[in-house]
Amino acid sequence: DDPNVLEIWNNVFIQYNREPDKSLKPLPNKHVDTGLGFERLVSVLQNKMSNYDTDVFTPLFKTIQEVTGSREYQGKFGDEDTDGIDTAYRVVADHVRLLTFAISDGGVPNNVGRGYVVRRVLRRGARYARKYFNTEIGDFFSQIVPTLVEQMGDMFPEIKAKQADVKEILNEEELSFAKTLDRGEAMFEKMAQKVKGQGSTGKLGGADVWRLYDTYGFPVDLTKIMAEERGLAIDDEEVAKAQEKAREASKGAKKAAGDLLKLNVHDISALEKMAEVPKTDDSPKFGRENVHGVVKAIYHGGKFPESTKEIPEGEQIGLILDRTNFYAEQGGQEYDTGRILIDDGPELDVQNVQVYAGYVMHTGHMKYGAFKLGDEVLCQYSEERRQPLRNNHTGTHILNFALREVLGDEINQRGSLVAEEKLRFDFSHKTGCSDDELAKIEDLCTSYIRQNSEVYATDVPLATARNLEGVRAGFGETYPDPVRVVSIGVSIEDLLEDPKRPEWRQVSIEFCGGTHVKNTTEIKDLVLLEENGIAKGIRRIVAVTGAAAHRVQREAQEWEGRVAVLERMEYSVVKEGKTKEGQHELGKAEIAAVAKGKLRERVAKVVKENLEHQKTAQKAENKRVLDAVHEHFEKNKEGKTLVLCVPVSASSKAVQEAIKTISSKQKDKTVYLLGQAEDKIVHGFFVSDEAQKKGLDAGKWANDVAGVVGGKAGGKGATSLGQGTQVEKVDEAVEVARKALAELGL
Repeated sequence: DDPNVLEIWNNVFIQYNREPDKSLKPLPNKHVDTGLGFERLVSVLQNKMSNYDTDVFTPLFKTIQEVTGSREYQGKFGDEDTDGIDTAYRVVADHVRLLTFAISDGGVPNNVGRGYVVRRVLRRGARYARKYFNTEIGDFFSQIVPTLVEQMGDMFPEIKAKQADVKEILNEEELSFAKTLDRGEAMFEKMAQKVKGQGSTGKLGGADVWRLYDTYGFPVDLTKIMAEERGLAIDDEEVAKAQEKAREASKGAKKAAGDLLKLNVHDISALEKMAEVPKTDDSPKFGRENVHGVVKAIYHGGKFPESTKEIPEGEQIGLILDRTNFYAEQGGQEYDTGRILIDDGPELDVQNVQVYAGYVMHTGHMKYGAFKLGDEVLCQYSEERRQPLRNNHTGTHILNFALREVLGDEINQRGSLVAEEKLRFDFSHKTGCSDDELAKIEDLCTSYIRQNSEVYATDVPLATARNLEGVRAGFGETYPDPVRVVSIGVSIEDLLEDPKRPEWRQVSIEFCGGTHVKNTTEIKDLVLLEENGIAKGIRRIVAVTGAAAHRVQREAQEWEGRVAVLERMEYSVVKEGKTKEGQHELGKAEIAAVAKGKLRERVAKVVKENLEHQKTAQKAENKRVLDAVHEHFEKNKEGKTLVLCVPVSASSKAVQEAIKTISSKQKDKTVYLLGQAEDKIVHGFFVSDEAQKKGLDAGKWANDVAGVVGGKAGGKGATSLGQGTQVEKVDEAVEVARKALAELGL
């Protein structure tokens, strides 16, 4: 514990495995793990007592100071760091390093697995930055990333190549957390004051800690740090119980939600008679901020109760508000999910949103408390779901534009689906798209996305909008007046100044009431996964954007390497197996359609080469076995019998073909062949008429040998084929076969 003693490295001897019964079992391979880290090595080379005093960290500290305007880093630890700022320097610098490398390697902040680790780290770092540096979060970490890239980019080129993506993902995640950070901290303060006031155990309740995570996105380890700052603790066991209770409630609610709660014509009529329930103002859905609304109607079981208090736990309810930012499913775009809540009060887990005659109903189950009519609530849609929906919707517009450019003006939209995980676009076209056409379509989409184009949307009188040059509208769709026009790259004002300008045909312009990105760079990439026919003259394209596009691109690269390995492998049974396995898995792989087509061609070529090798090898093996038989009888001119063991491949064809040839060309011979492969014995014989007359029982002969090597043997008359797995008994089987001949004097 002496601060002047610094551990530079240690050796860990990896020698045993701890068995379930706690005993130690020696490992087949033993090694020594040398625990020497890069930062510690640098501290020795630079004669520093702390990793944080080396130039691994000092440039990052300098940038943090410039961004925040804070005091300089002073290297204080523990109680000496009275204002906590030096600790915050270290936390932020460490976190930005982890985040940059993790995201560059494909880690994306989410609530699952490694993605949740990334999210926890970022949110903990963001809270430190806000608390100790008093800085706004939203683009904080991204301002430090360039310094790290300058430091490490030459040695780790992936962080240099991915710098823009890393900064964008960090900003998105910070902004998402910023929406709940203030409210979550306020709720934490209430909880802490309550515990302090009670003068009890000094522990935050497990249900409260879980609510901070569930509603406000505070990772449990962050809440633990905040609690320690206030001299409090959390009860991990209680938190685990609250988590399990929430999980079970969610399971039940999702099961109940299988049959979606819907308003029928009678329900809608009843709403229209309620003067106090206006049609929902959902115009905030085009923005990205949380909004407040008032509960105007509650729906459950065909009735409109005044409160959710008496509704059984886990059952679906519908909330109708005067105002919402939730997107109700329409126009091919799926609904939003999220939560409607009162801070430190009731909360609805919104699982579906539909609109009925202007009334937007948010369907889900109550997670906490109960709502009543007149409650003012906060609407908080899930950005994790909305973001890919935005990407995919704008991506659909860009795809529609690219299809017309590549395939011609006769292309018309026949349907679409904008989902969280993909986009689907149906269009009129007489024939399927060639790989060359698909490549051009994808390249054009990518080019449009890379133009860094702003996305504009404005309501325009329908007659005026229809007059815009190059405007695209859904086939058979009925549009409101005014209609919302979405243009990518050119403002609506510019379009309306000169509606018939020919250049507008080079712009994506559509009638659309969906949610969209602000700038095409948010989409990142668009990858076509499938193109096929769904009806006569109707084609369908499935594509992905954003993080999903990057995922399928990485998988395509992995397949490139996997197929290249197959192509380089020498022919063998192993190669045959890996090729078959690869061909099957490639068919199921979710990668770009063009890339998959090319990979399939390459794998098909390997399959063909394998077949050719098989044929050549089989012919050679067949010849070798027959040559061995012929050689024996050439040396033994008077000989009539032969029992022979020959090495063969896993195929039984060599023995089978030899027996077939002998039965037709050497009918006076009696031959028993045993083909020895690595994991089995293939055996077969032909019995001449002379041997049968002398009493050689073909069936018994085959069964005697099969009894030694295992398995069964079968055949008709003078021929038999069998297979066994007792490879080690092949010599014994040979002796059994020879003994049967000797006993008959053959």
